[in-house]
Amino acid sequence: MPAQTRAFVIGNVAVDETISVSTMPEAGASILGREETRDLGGKGANQAVVMARTGLPTTLVTAVGEDFRAQTIRDQLAPEPVEAKLITLAGRSSDFSIIFTTPDGENAIVTTTDSAGSLEPEKAIAALGEAAPGDLVVFQGNLSHATTLGLLQEARRLSLVTAFNPSPLRPYFAEFWPLIDIAFLNRGEAQSLTGSSDTAATEKLLQSGVRHVVLTLGADGALLASQDAEIATIPAVAANAIDTTGAGDTFMAVALASAALRGVELDTRAIGHAAAASALTVSRRGTRQAFPSADELQVILAR
Repeated sequence: MPAQTRAFVIGNVAVDETISVSTMPEAGASILGREETRDLGGKGANQAVVMARTGLPTTLVTAVGEDFRAQTIRDQLAPEPVEAKLITLAGRSSDFSIIFTTPDGENAIVTTTDSAGSLEPEKAIAALGEAAPGDLVVFQGNLSHATTLGLLQEARRLSLVTAFNPSPLRPYFAEFWPLIDIAFLNRGEAQSLTGSSDTAATEKLLQSGVRHVVLTLGADGALLASQDAEIATIPAVAANAIDTTGAGDTFMAVALASAALRGVELDTRAIGHAAAASALTVSRRGTRQAFPSADELQVILAR
C-alpha cells in the first residue's frame, strides 16, 4: 500500500445508550437497570474514529435521518480527526443502539438500521470519487445487499483494498468473499458463516477468495491467515474487562491502520498493536469515550 494511504469507512453511525444490568433480561422479564453512558457509536463510526486517531487520514461516509439524534452525531464527531460525510435521508430516523452491560463486562446490543439500510448505492459510491489505487475501503454488515455489493465492485474497479467485518450477519455474505481482500471476524461469526471453527474456518474463507483473514478468539488471542503464508497465532493482551462494547471495532481499525501507516500488508505486528488497543477499550465503559486516545495509540504503534 502507498505511504499516504487514505481509509474510507462506509457504514453506520448511531447514538449508543448503555444500560448497566445485573443479568441479561429474559423473555417476559422486567428488570432494573442504570444508564451508564450516552455516546457516539455504530460500527462504521467506531472504526473510523479509531483509525483517524492513529493518524491515518480517514473519511467516514454514513447516513443519518432528520431528527435530534443527527445533531447529536454531528456534535460528537466534530472534535474527532475524521472527515465526516453525513448523508441526510429525508423521512428516516437516525440509527441508535441500546446496550446492556453486566458486571462481568459482557454486553448485548440492539441496534436500529433504518438509515444505514436505506443508504442508496449511488450515494455511497460517489464518496469513492476521491479514492486512489491502494486506498482502504472498510465495510461492515449494516448496509443493504445492493449498496455493499455495488461498493465492493467499484472498489475492485478502482484497485482499492477492501476490508470487511461481517457483522451483523446476513445470509448473502458468501457472494462477497471473492471481492474481499481482508476479513475480520470473531469465532461465533466464523462458525455461522463457514460451519467450521478457528483454523478450518480461516482456510475456508481463504479458499473462497479472501486474501487475508483475521479471526479474533477472545482470551485465546487471534489468528492471521493469508493466501501466501502460514497461519499465525497472536496472543491476547491481558485486560480487566469492564465493557466489551467496541472492542472488535478497535481491533480491526488499529490493525488496518498499523499496516497502512507502515506501508505494508497486514502482519503480526499490526495484530499485536490491535490486541493492545482493544485491551484498553474493554477496560473502560462506553463506546467512543472508551477508545484509546491519539496519544495512547501513538505509544502502541511505536512498539
